[in-house]
Amino acid sequence: MTNVLRAVVDELTSDPSNAWARELGYRPVWAGSPAARIAIIGQAPGWRAQESGIPWDDASGVRLRSWLGVRDEEFYDPALFAIVPMDFYFPGKGKTGDLPPRKDFAPRWHPRLFAAMPDITLRVLIGAYAQRFYLANRAKANLTQTVQSYGEYLPAEFPLVHPSPLNYGWHAKNSWFTAEVVPELARQVSISLGRG
Repeated sequence: MTNVLRAVVDELTSDPSNAWARELGYRPVWAGSPAARIAIIGQAPGWRAQESGIPWDDASGVRLRSWLGVRDEEFYDPALFAIVPMDFYFPGKGKTGDLPPRKDFAPRWHPRLFAAMPDITLRVLIGAYAQRFYLANRAKANLTQTVQSYGEYLPAEFPLVHPSPLNYGWHAKNSWFTAEVVPELARQVSISLGRG
């Protein structure tokens, strides 16, 4: 990590808006380096990732790495992948799942972090929060339509549904995703990593 990137993360960690996280002993859950080629942008770390400090360290992460066509050691190599969620801290539990990421976090910190990671050629946008922020008015009416229109956003961005095993109902209704989108995602990842 360069001094510039480290300085941004240190400032983020010590920011008064994150005092609650410091009091709980939480560290920001993210990964990256100036050499990173692909950014994984999801919602926010879950409780398990916050406790372990390892992003995507669960069944969803296993599935995501399968979709990307990469091994664990590649995914966790910050020279290849930057893992930059919409909020770097577990937001807490809501009535039907985790609470959403804070609205002001990504606008404040993402531009500075990505300015220090200039070699990123592909942003994988996982879920509605990342898609609405990065695609803005280019996003479709809903997540399914945005993911189905992935070709419109290439080669810079690739929208995805969350890889949670709990999304089995969505996958059952949208067989085109596994047949068409997953192979193209793996191909785009391979291109960004200089493999083809």
